[in-house]
Amino acid sequence: MITLASVPASQAADTALPHVLFVIDQLGKTLGGGERIALKLASLVPQYGYRGSILTFYLDPASTALASPPCPIYLLPITKTYDLHALRAAFHFKKFLKQQQIQIVQSFFESSDIWAGFVTKSMSRAKLIWSRRDMGILRSRKHGLFYRLMADMPDAVFAVSDLVRQHCIEVDHIHPGRVLTVYNGLDLSGWDTPPSTNINGHPLVTTVGNIRRVKGHDVFIKAAASIVRQFPGTQFSIAGEILDADYFAELQQLTASLGLTGNFHFAGGVTNLCDHLAAASIFVLPSRSEGFSNAIVEAMAASLPVVATSVGGNAEAVKDGVTGWIVPPEDAESLAAAVKLLLADPACARAMGARGRARAEAEFTLDAMMARTTETYRRLLSRPHV
Repeated sequence: MITLASVPASQAADTALPHVLFVIDQLGKTLGGGERIALKLASLVPQYGYRGSILTFYLDPASTALASPPCPIYLLPITKTYDLHALRAAFHFKKFLKQQQIQIVQSFFESSDIWAGFVTKSMSRAKLIWSRRDMGILRSRKHGLFYRLMADMPDAVFAVSDLVRQHCIEVDHIHPGRVLTVYNGLDLSGWDTPPSTNINGHPLVTTVGNIRRVKGHDVFIKAAASIVRQFPGTQFSIAGEILDADYFAELQQLTASLGLTGNFHFAGGVTNLCDHLAAASIFVLPSRSEGFSNAIVEAMAASLPVVATSVGGNAEAVKDGVTGWIVPPEDAESLAAAVKLLLADPACARAMGARGRARAEAEFTLDAMMARTTETYRRLLSRPHV
């Protein structure tokens, strides 16, 4: 039932190290922020005295996770978590945890949290950590019920922002002492290219995020229509894979209807994000919902001023009036006004970008993320089994 889908090219891990299993719902062709963080964790834990493996319920054969896997990747194909097949899979998972000597299971997203979490705590002695990355936007009513029923099961919960932590406590009823805020970390090496002041003689305002409605790209396009009336040469771009074809068609139609065809560019999935951001002058994040945006940290690392909506952990990353501006969601005019302020004062924009870079170096590094994460591992493993 559980198959080994991919192994790293490097030598086998030290089996004497405590074994951490990262369980994630799926590894699709295009990876989101949660998947990328799980892969990054798996690649880094050996440096901190642990070995990692990944188990997923769905693996796209074209997934970029397979290009250079950081650790063994296992596939346990489950489409439903409440049928006879899932029950049989639970016993395979129990056997796997024992055979692989898994000591910590760290799960990502709903099916992994609920199904793998329940099996872990009811059929093994492994510690369970939930990684909570959003405000429940993708949950069904069933998910919400199970999160509340299982509130006492996880030994720890990593919340990606303080607002997500608050959601776990107030909505899921998890004890506050179990919920820690662990911000996403970024390797800042290679992010030293200074941002451009213009592209082809005009400033570039960009956003990064796979194309789906929650990212608010339609709000960005409407803001662009207002911006070009005052700064007609301004260029705009969206970098991200198309995950919602119908929404992408709406965006193309909206761009054309607002007369922005010559100003707006859909860049698709970029292979070198650092170079993409280095060509920009301003970064915007018009999302309708976020947990904590990797893209904001990447923009700050690229020394860009950031205009972001006041959702999730955005205001924890962007210091309003210091490293950028925080604006209401669904408000194209407020987004446009903030961008216009930066375009009208390039020196201020550069100063905000420099302060954002300094903040990324102080708060959002891989070292900070891994120190917080592995200290929790150590603390949990030091507890006696009950």
